[in-house]
Amino acid sequence: MSEIPHIEAVLAYIEARENEVAEQAGRLRDQIAELTARLGEFDTESENLQITRKTLLNIPAPAPVPAPVDEPPRTEVPEHPAYQQILAALADAGAPLRARDICEALDLPILPKNTEGIRSKLKRLVTRDILTEPEPGLFTQPRP
Repeated sequence: MSEIPHIEAVLAYIEARENEVAEQAGRLRDQIAELTARLGEFDTESENLQITRKTLLNIPAPAPVPAPVDEPPRTEVPEHPAYQQILAALADAGAPLRARDICEALDLPILPKNTEGIRSKLKRLVTRDILTEPEPGLFTQPRP
């Protein structure tokens, strides 16, 4: 080393500064490596998102759901005995009857609750195509 005190101080300063710069450069290299790794992760995620978007845009639209078709009326006679009695009364009469006439044939008192109950059952049988209503309030079995 040199015998000049100023030069030794300058050389010591330069060495200290070299060490300091080397440390900072090392820290920056570590940060750059970390940031490069994170950047790679973001690039990969971005690429995956682009692929997902492209895939979703290429999925064909689902076929439209067909409109529900009205069910044809059921032709099953309800199991309740009252329906069997109504059909028997109409078969015995052999002619169209009104709810009141069926009440009489079934020996029910002619009361509003009875005639309306019978009328309701007659209408249900009409909707199931078991009976027909040729005119309002008049019920009969369909002709074969």
